[in-house]
Amino acid sequence: MTSVFQGLKQNVRLLFRKDKEPYFRVRRITGFLPNNLGLYRTALRHKSVSRTEDGRSQVNNERLEYLGDAVLGAVVADILYERYPNKQEGFLTTLRSKLVRRDMLNQIAVQIGLDKLVLHEGPVTSAHNSYMNGNAFEAFVGALYLDRGYAACQQFVRRVILRKFVNIEELAKKEENYKSRLIEWCQKHQLECRFEIISQKLLSDHTTPKFVSRVTIEDVYCGQGEGFSKKESHQQAARQAYHKVRRDVAFVNSLIDARNNHKQQTPDA
Repeated sequence: MTSVFQGLKQNVRLLFRKDKEPYFRVRRITGFLPNNLGLYRTALRHKSVSRTEDGRSQVNNERLEYLGDAVLGAVVADILYERYPNKQEGFLTTLRSKLVRRDMLNQIAVQIGLDKLVLHEGPVTSAHNSYMNGNAFEAFVGALYLDRGYAACQQFVRRVILRKFVNIEELAKKEENYKSRLIEWCQKHQLECRFEIISQKLLSDHTTPKFVSRVTIEDVYCGQGEGFSKKESHQQAARQAYHKVRRDVAFVNSLIDARNNHKQQTPDA
């Protein structure tokens, strides 16, 4: 009863504020009125518009993104653990990865309207920051955690994100073909991708095979995976490599350098 009264009191006070719209905007997204609006403003400030306040610290959303990433992972793990009591660790880990991957968070950020609120300089392109909106979403979760606590983050993810924007059952059934995605990425960037089985052995039952695969791009090691079939081991290796090339710009540049070196060493036919 006390919390309801406090909420009504807060609403009445906001009606007389000149800057009330940002408060209601946060509530429309999260379901909660903010106590500290500054946290959410920081969450929506990309590093391209960082400004120095005290001559030392940069005000942007990177620290909140770091915090939100950890909080979001824990919240999703809690929800999946409760929702699937009979599923094993592998299923839960894979599904959590699908829910918190960068392209999924980008999609969610657009669906809830965060993309229109992020402050940044220049156009949003792959060269600029293709994950800017998803990163802002993580920072927004970090802001909500600091402002309202872990329970509020759980309620936001459960009642808003998973209920309105993500069909978790369909996502659980969807198989990710990382090998195809990696090959397509390599073709787009004119890079040569190779998969090879580096070991094969029988397990202790002497009937179940286990394969270990390695993937290279332009002869550079990119990932390794295990599985009970060649296909499964390829997928696991591709998954590792795909996440690496999508997140590590310096590594991608090294692959492009390797490609250019190979072209220089190969005489024209």
